[in-house]
Amino acid sequence: MTTSEGLNIVFEDDAVVVVDKPSGLLSVPGKGEANQDSVATRLKAMRPECIDQPSVHRLDQDTSGLLALALTAEAHRDLSMQFMDRLVGKRYIALIDGVVRESGGIIELKFRLDPDNRPYQVYDPVNGKPAVTRWRSLGVENGRTRVEFMPHTGRTHQLRLHSAHKKGLGFPIVGDRLYGTGTGPGQLKLHASLLRFRHPVTRVPLEFVSPAPF
Repeated sequence: MTTSEGLNIVFEDDAVVVVDKPSGLLSVPGKGEANQDSVATRLKAMRPECIDQPSVHRLDQDTSGLLALALTAEAHRDLSMQFMDRLVGKRYIALIDGVVRESGGIIELKFRLDPDNRPYQVYDPVNGKPAVTRWRSLGVENGRTRVEFMPHTGRTHQLRLHSAHKKGLGFPIVGDRLYGTGTGPGQLKLHASLLRFRHPVTRVPLEFVSPAPF
């Protein structure tokens, strides 16, 4: 259901809202007046009873797909703990800008923020934080590889860096304007296709699936 606020709502009740976010839209407001439009601000306009900070996790601006938000402080606390304890199931679909020969595997790379080039992340085996991603190839399409990512950790730009770095897949995700050849927002071919968690109030397991739009 697409709302008057331009949000594609996959699920909603009195505690949780799950949105299918388009590429190019921020998850939360950024710095400056020009960067206030986001999933969180649109949700608060739609549901005035929502807490000030409803986001429990984020997708990069250019990443599309499933995003969960909490309407109450109790729901936010419970969902945040599920993410922190790695109890949430997540899968992503990406188009990689090259032919990946392997059928799948596990990428383990340490990286950190480059303070002189924010928000760029750099590989750093000494001071970087560990990031682990399981992946499998879904096939080659016109010189590009469709890949399913199953991240074990949730570092900033993890999948994008694990794709682009030579110690990862060795090719950037198509449309990546930081680590690849993308030239603007909305071009990145990375989609959060599955999200699974326990409802923070009813404790019922919930699973949502969104096909990649590319």
